[in-house]
Amino acid sequence: MDSAKTTADMRLVGGHACLDFVNTVDARRERWGPDLLQTYADLVVWAGRVDLIEADEGRGLLAKASARPALAVAALKRAKTLREALYAALHAEAAGVIVPDDALQTIRDAVAQAMPKRSLSNVGDRLAWQWTERSNLNTISWRVAFGAAEFMVARHDRRSVRECTGPNCGWLFIDTSRGGRRRWCSDESCGTHTRVRRFRAKVDAARSAIRRN
Repeated sequence: MDSAKTTADMRLVGGHACLDFVNTVDARRERWGPDLLQTYADLVVWAGRVDLIEADEGRGLLAKASARPALAVAALKRAKTLREALYAALHAEAAGVIVPDDALQTIRDAVAQAMPKRSLSNVGDRLAWQWTERSNLNTISWRVAFGAAEFMVARHDRRSVRECTGPNCGWLFIDTSRGGRRRWCSDESCGTHTRVRRFRAKVDAARSAIRRN
């Protein structure tokens, strides 16, 4: 969880773009939200921060969204649908359970749309995948979906996804700690909040014991 209220200043602590994408919901435990993806511009800002799009692509997408607002609203809705499917899939990994069928189908559909938008190209002295679609308002969702699929398929070649246990959080992150027992999305935010809450609970308990005596 973060005190930030926009995609421009939210913490990027997931360790992968798909995790930071599902974390655009500020809290997922005792309460849900607020949702930081309120406008298509919020999505563009987030995508720029995690290097999914370049600056000129972002400007082009914002211009198109301004010219075609109904299409931008629809693209944002699709992005949020994908986000919740990814959350279900990645949370399932953190919980050690099977990915729900409906979430998997939503991700499959998005990946199928993304696949034709990539081309194997010469980049310097190597071959690399490059995106061939830069102006479609759904391009951010396609890139998220493709990257998320690669991330999830590589489950046994990377560190595990964890769910933050901080109060009223539930953000997801890659556990890169040495012992593999990281509990919080950020020690500075949820870690501190948890320690403060425990301290206050102990103080309240001590005061209650004094009053009873």
